Amino acid sequence: MKVDVFSLKKQYEDIKDEIKGPVEKVVTSGGFILGEDVKLFEQEFPDYCGVKHGVGVNSGTDALFLACLACGIGKGDEVIVMPYTYIATALGISMAGARPVFVDIEEKTYNIDVSKIEKAITKKTKAILPVHLYGHPVDMDPLMEIAKKHNLKVIEDCAQAHGALYKDKKVGSFGDAACFSFYPTKNLGAFGDGGMVISNSEDIKERLLLLRDYGRKGRYEHILKGYNSRLDTLQAAILRVKLKHLDEWNEKRRKSAHLYTKLFKENNIDLVLPNESDYAKHVYHLYPVRVKDRKSVMEKLAEKGIRTLMHYPIPIHLQDAYKDLGHKKGDFLISEKCCEEILSLPMYPELPEEEIKYVVASFREILK
Repeated sequence: MKVDVFSLKKQYEDIKDEIKGPVEKVVTSGGFILGEDVKLFEQEFPDYCGVKHGVGVNSGTDALFLACLACGIGKGDEVIVMPYTYIATALGISMAGARPVFVDIEEKTYNIDVSKIEKAITKKTKAILPVHLYGHPVDMDPLMEIAKKHNLKVIEDCAQAHGALYKDKKVGSFGDAACFSFYPTKNLGAFGDGGMVISNSEDIKERLLLLRDYGRKGRYEHILKGYNSRLDTLQAAILRVKLKHLDEWNEKRRKSAHLYTKLFKENNIDLVLPNESDYAKHVYHLYPVRVKDRKSVMEKLAEKGIRTLMHYPIPIHLQDAYKDLGHKKGDFLISEKCCEEILSLPMYPELPEEEIKYVVASFREILK
């Protein structure tokens, strides 16, 4: 049996008839840049998240970068973040001219350890950037209390957590701003790159509208040095269709994740399985397990036709791109441990039940 780690083809087959009309409408209208569908999606997606404003940009990375700028973060500032995440999170901080300051993660959720944040705060700290990794929400109440106490901005990285809930409230609705990626494999994915910043702040929204479009107020009137970072109308049209299915797709992911967990436990397979905290509704962008001798296990699964991925084998503080920060191996032990053990199993809404059973049976054979 061949088992892909994800499949975009099956999702497209289910919704292709819904997409054809909106795409043709954009093509025939010629409104490819900041067209009507962008404006509508900028209303519909923040409304889904329980937030007032949304500004579409060309990627999740730009969402992070421009959100930092819109929140007043710049040269000489520090932003607290975790080292166990995709490098784009730190790059958004760096692109704004600020310095990422790392805090280690919790071993159960793989999210930032909120209890360690205050020790990392200095006079230069301007913001905290929590990442809702793999679709599991960060423990936001104590984090927001720390931010309020120290007068810090909070920018949520929700790139892997579209629709996830923290205490019955959508992620992205807690901070000063929140950033989403619509990369094709995300829970809500476009047919290319795309991103959005959402916020309840009118000032942040207005600044983002300038920053994403050359800093212009009128057609040839530029009031600040901005960027070319606009969500394509075609992508917005597709995302509007897919947004209607997001909750259903997330429930399918949860069903698959629960089946994985049930079968692994029933078979007493020696893995560390994903955790779902009492305060969280996990949307399982990925289903990560921790396993010893990961490379060998990965190779044996591949021999059985099962594709898996490693997220993320090198923590950000040990990447060459960030060697200027002066970190060394051993600085963030939990992050480093997870980087060596995490293996992401096949996970997407249409994942067949028989493939999940085959994956578990293969693990049982390999780890017997």
